[in-house]
This record gives sequence, C-alpha cells and structure tokens, in this order.
Amino acid sequence: MKLTDFKYNLPKNLIAKFPVHPKDKSKLMVLDRKNQVIEHKIFSNIIDYMKKGDVLVVNQSKVMQARLYGKKERTNAKIEVFVLRELNKEENIWDVIVDPARKVRIGNRIYFTDKFWCEVIDNTTSRGRTVRFNQEAGDIFKAVEKLGKTPLPPYMKRDAVPEDKDDYQTVFAKVDGSVAAPTAGLHFTQKLVDKIEKKGITIVPVVLHIGLGTFRSVEVEDLTKHKMDSEFFEIPLKSADIINKAIQNNNDIIAVGTSVTRALESSVTSENFVKANRGWTDKYIFPEYNFRIAKKLITNFHQSESTLLMLVAAFGGYDLVHKAYKKAIKEEYRFLSYGDAMMIV
Repeated sequence: MKLTDFKYNLPKNLIAKFPVHPKDKSKLMVLDRKNQVIEHKIFSNIIDYMKKGDVLVVNQSKVMQARLYGKKERTNAKIEVFVLRELNKEENIWDVIVDPARKVRIGNRIYFTDKFWCEVIDNTTSRGRTVRFNQEAGDIFKAVEKLGKTPLPPYMKRDAVPEDKDDYQTVFAKVDGSVAAPTAGLHFTQKLVDKIEKKGITIVPVVLHIGLGTFRSVEVEDLTKHKMDSEFFEIPLKSADIINKAIQNNNDIIAVGTSVTRALESSVTSENFVKANRGWTDKYIFPEYNFRIAKKLITNFHQSESTLLMLVAAFGGYDLVHKAYKKAIKEEYRFLSYGDAMMIV
C-alpha cells in the first residue's frame, strides 16, 4: 500500500477542540469485521461488546504538563521549553524542544522560577536540545506538573485552559511520561469502568509513553521506508499472566488504543502469547499485518496519512475502515484527540 491510500479530506469543523461531557457520551462507531457492518452507538455501549472473562488492556501513561515557559538568563528572552523525555534520572538530563530555537545555545540557562532552571548541554536537532535541570528543583516530574501547561495537539489551534489538565488525561493515568494523550482512553469514566469490572471483565495496565512522533508526518510514499520514533513501553508480569490466561481460555483481549496495541505486538512469543517486558519500541504497523494478541480495538478517528490510521486499517481491514471514515465525515462525527470513538470487533 502507498501513503496516498490513507489520504482523506477532513473538514476543519469536525476537528474537536473540546471533549464531550460526560466523556462516555461521545459517539461510538462499531465496525463488525465478520459481517462487514457499521453501527452507530454511544461510547458507554462498548460494554455490550464485552463478555465475562474478557480482558481490557489500558495504557497507564500519564500526560506530562510538558509546556514550560521561562526566560533566558541575562537577556530575559521568553523561551518555551517542551519537555519530551527523561534521559538520566540521577543527573536530571532531559530531551526537550525549544522555541525560538535560534536564541538557545549550549551553555544557556533558562529560568522558570528563581529556584527552577535548566542549562543547555547539547544540540540534537534544529529545535531539539538536551538540558540538565538543576538538582535543587527536586523531582523534575513534580516541578513540571506544577509549572507546565497541557501539551494540546497543534491541530486544536488554541491555548490550553485549566480544564484541559483533567480533560486531556485518562482515568487510568498513573505513570508520568507521555506528551500526548492515549486518546482512546479519554472516553472512559470511572462509572463506566466500574460497570465493566462488575460484568466480569478484567482491566489490566500496560505503559507506552507517547512522544511527539505520534504527530510526525509520513514523508515517503512507500510505507516500508518509514521509520517510527522509539517510545518507552512496559508490560508488567501480572498483566502478561492475566492476558495469557484469557488467551488460553479463548476470551477476547480488547486493546484500548493504538499505543496499547503497539505495546502488545512489541512483545509476542513464538506461541502467540505476550511476555512481560520493558524497553523501547519503534513497532510500525500497517496493512497487511497479522495481529497476535488483541481481538478487538477501541480507538479514535485519526489524521489523514498518519501511522495511527494505518494501524487501524490493518486491524479493521482497509476497505471497511475506508468506508467507515467516509461515513463518519458524512454523519459529522468529531475527529482526533477530543473526538468520537470507534470500536472494531
């Protein structure tokens, strides 16, 4: 398949700038692969597509308040520091993106408060820098959480408001590390989670920290030539054991999002079970692909020509997903991070 096979025109008015409240009242489009049928539901109806013994796998990654605003020492020039990932915990060394980059050189210090600052120690790309935060700041994650702003996707074309701190976070979020939300999880409310568990479905966590690569354009027409950014993932032993027991009992594994799907598919045994693992993955999934773990997928409606859309097309079948997106535009579904949801069964 070619990149242009995943191109579609998304009307700007369908890009959701704010979430629906309550979150589980967003629209849900259900794709039945076996019968090639598309149904229109409400997100809370997902429970109807789960049975006792099934396992719902969620991403526990928490979105960092990644946008920091500071001033360069001496000149007081305003600088945005977008934190990407921790490289060295002991030394407080991080990868970041700075803006405007032309003003930020090796050796510069950027102050966020009198007691919290970073020093640039390396240039990585035109806008990328490696920085060392001062040790006196203590826990950098806590400092970022306190002073930073929610890193809304650029396509929303608006500044973050205080409500985004909760809205752009899933009910499963526990482990700091993402700079973009695992958006399929945004639709869940605690009330819905309680109902799912009461029905006998086990919810198990994995972690995949989503980086800026999720928004990076694919720039090659030949899909096999594209290279994914590496992202940290972890599958705990307890989660792997529960998933594998469900597979043995012929119960369904339901992946909440493309990030969960990639984490699971990054750690598969030769017998098609999942193994406990932690490390980095650049797993890239596009049609045709044989999924070994997840039997159902919950996801959002993704950008044109994105790797997320490619994974969904690989899971649901290209023709059915292509048809679903055309229908979603016609029926005025809300797209992207704060938009409506799709479930492929």
